[in-house]
Amino acid sequence: MGLEDGEPSRSVDPDMGVAAKAVLLASEGRPISLNAVTKAAQLAVANDAKVHVLSVARIWGTAFGLQHPGLFPTSSELQIQRDIVSNAIDELKRAHVDATGEVLRSRNAAKAIAAKTHQRNYLGIVMTADAEPHWLIRGVLWSYEPYRVRRLAKLPVHLVVDAVAEPTHNQASR
Repeated sequence: MGLEDGEPSRSVDPDMGVAAKAVLLASEGRPISLNAVTKAAQLAVANDAKVHVLSVARIWGTAFGLQHPGLFPTSSELQIQRDIVSNAIDELKRAHVDATGEVLRSRNAAKAIAAKTHQRNYLGIVMTADAEPHWLIRGVLWSYEPYRVRRLAKLPVHLVVDAVAEPTHNQASR
């Protein structure tokens, strides 16, 4: 059985059965919106898959290899990321979707999330995102990470942008 028989090879994950199928619900550190959790649950149910929730705790500093304990996430920052993952898993379980989760530490969240997709047969990535910023400033914004993931990943990336209520003309003039 394999490529010689005309059947594509499939990755085997003992926790997930014969064909490892999952949707990756990822965050670069921001809270995961309920709309993103709902989108991940819809994709999982439609494809009979599980959801893996991933959040990245940021390591500060430069990429010159100089490590300093003060640049790593503190225990309270890690706990915030664990809470984000836990809340998303709780919402998924309420929707009757199997879910697992983890927190990664990384200097570059987009690369860490894209690299995670090589470890399992993910169907796609779902992320909460802000509206796309102007091209001139987006390179320096941490909130642009979901768009970097979309550029780096070889999978479909579903960015869930929550609508921000714009002030109406009457409210702006008061």
